[in-house]
Amino acid sequence: MDFLLDTEQKQVRDEARRFVRDQVPRQLVVDMDAGRVTYPREFLESLARHHLLGVRFPIERGGREGDWVTETAVIEEVGVLGTALACLYSLPSIVGEAVYAFGTPEQKERYLAPTLRAELTCAEALTEPRGGSDFFGTTAEARRDGSGYLLRGQKRFIVGAEGADYFMAYARTDPSAPPHRGISAFLVDRGPGVEVERVYGLMGTRGGGTGRVVFRDVRVPRENLLGPENGAADIFYRMMIPERLTSAAGALGMARAALEVAARYSTRRKAFGRAIREFQGVSFKVADSLTRLDAARALVYAAARAADAGADPALVRRLVSEAKKEATQSAWQVINDSMQVLGGIGYTTVYPVERLLRDARLIMIWTGTNEIMNLIIQHEYYRELAAAAGQARDVEQDAVERAEEEKVYE
Repeated sequence: MDFLLDTEQKQVRDEARRFVRDQVPRQLVVDMDAGRVTYPREFLESLARHHLLGVRFPIERGGREGDWVTETAVIEEVGVLGTALACLYSLPSIVGEAVYAFGTPEQKERYLAPTLRAELTCAEALTEPRGGSDFFGTTAEARRDGSGYLLRGQKRFIVGAEGADYFMAYARTDPSAPPHRGISAFLVDRGPGVEVERVYGLMGTRGGGTGRVVFRDVRVPRENLLGPENGAADIFYRMMIPERLTSAAGALGMARAALEVAARYSTRRKAFGRAIREFQGVSFKVADSLTRLDAARALVYAAARAADAGADPALVRRLVSEAKKEATQSAWQVINDSMQVLGGIGYTTVYPVERLLRDARLIMIWTGTNEIMNLIIQHEYYRELAAAAGQARDVEQDAVERAEEEKVYE
């Protein structure tokens, strides 16, 4: 959908497309899925050499002064490689968002710029063994100790944990405060007390170094506090946008890749003397898949434009949540239907669709399950509905009967 992009956005998108086509070895993708590569640091270093990391950030920090639409277009291209590489590509943007929006000038210089040069690698330490969606139930704690903090606790399912040089970690700093007012965010360097105890065996999304991180009384200097003490709720709400918009954009790439494989196959494979695309059972499945993909893409880019335009934060939260939910569910459906078009051969490793299907299952869970997306969507909609009362025609009054006595509500 090139008409959604301006000239500069298309240029950056095309650079990413060429990078994915020419600079990412097939063997890397195969070895990550087979578990022979657990963290592809050279992938991030290659992206940095091509000036493709953190395209949204200022030039002086190593970015390209781009916007969310540009980054969405780039991540869609990286998404064709699967969720592990797309997520590792997104982490400098996700963690970078927190550092750029809430960090001190010293933190931006020390962490953001080196991350966009791939001199440092990062991960976001959010999910805990006792809570994924329940962010404010975090049990990791950081208590003041002299000129800094002692951080203790566990985080799990942390993509990039195996190779990260530092973590953006959330921890409770005021146990007596309400849950949303007692959590702080920290930039935690890998060092004494920071241990990656387990790299998980995953159904898909392999090779991204997803692991459990244990903080054992890690000494974190005061200058590594990100934002105000006990102010991590604001950071968390801001992080909804990069976490979920990048997931949505990557899902578009995965779905597009699977559909292209299936559509090409349908023009070559013959049954009953005809190419199978000539059968409605196949061609209509392709049509349905393309419609889902285009609808999801339109919603994702609308959410990106809303974020770029500085729209009402509540509206952006709703649109980003809708985009994440719709894009990931559509990707799952499109990839599943692509496997159906391929038939039995699609269930083998002869085609990459089976890997994409395994990858796609996770994206409906991470960065907030799609059930949590529904919770946010309906919450924001009911707020919008109440705020808009009286501003537009009340269609309820257009009923044939104006029998108010029949409207019983309790």
